[in-house]
Amino acid sequence: MSDTPLQPMSELLAIMARLRDRETGCPWDIEQDFSTIAPYTIEEAYEVADAIERKDMVDLQDELGDLLLQVVFHAQMAKEAGLFDFEDVCRSINDKMIRRHPHVFGGEGQRDTDAQNQAWEEQKALERKQKDKGESLLDDVPVALPALKRAQKLQKRAATVGFDWPDADRVLEKVDEELGEVRDAIMHNDQSAIDEEVGDLLFVCTNLGRKLKVDVEAATRSANAKFERRFRHIETRLDAQNRTTSDASLEEMEALWDEAKRIEKQPA
Repeated sequence: MSDTPLQPMSELLAIMARLRDRETGCPWDIEQDFSTIAPYTIEEAYEVADAIERKDMVDLQDELGDLLLQVVFHAQMAKEAGLFDFEDVCRSINDKMIRRHPHVFGGEGQRDTDAQNQAWEEQKALERKQKDKGESLLDDVPVALPALKRAQKLQKRAATVGFDWPDADRVLEKVDEELGEVRDAIMHNDQSAIDEEVGDLLFVCTNLGRKLKVDVEAATRSANAKFERRFRHIETRLDAQNRTTSDASLEEMEALWDEAKRIEKQPA
């Protein structure tokens, strides 16, 4: 019998409920709580991003399933605690999507991307005000986010009330200033100051990325992948000579690094 559109989802919910059954379920699944599952949720989100970065659509399908399982797991634990269930989660996101897209669902005229982004942020600000959960504009920026991603979100949030540099040129001036402070800390051999100033430099570079519409987390992942590709090229070329990186000088490895760069820039 072919699946109806909702049948696989219903089956997944039933599987999760069975795994959490106190009498017949899986001991590991039964022992888990929100705190112990949260790291897996974060890990699965990164694995989705990795599959996208690698353009592996088969793997992406699998990783999206793993991420969906995390949502189902949390919803099942919440249901057992009498807090909410999976249907409540779906209703919540459905309502939010409709509320934040009045130009689609509310009869307003179409917007361009910039106008929609501004309206989106305005709606989020209104929702935060209605929740009234804290005294600071920054209260609900999740602490568990990766540092670069959280830095960009903090900066974006502050910008909504005008606390922001007017353009990328002003941020570049700040990059130069922070780089000078790093050099000064190094000159004084002050490790505590070095740590602080390098952090400040990374923070302002993140702000530069935001000003230039760069997702700094994705850009850093891309830079990591590029470094890995080029370093592997060094290892492969040395291996062909029955050598290792331990046998090679820095100059030799830099030459092979430049070779990898030239290869990457050649037309496909």
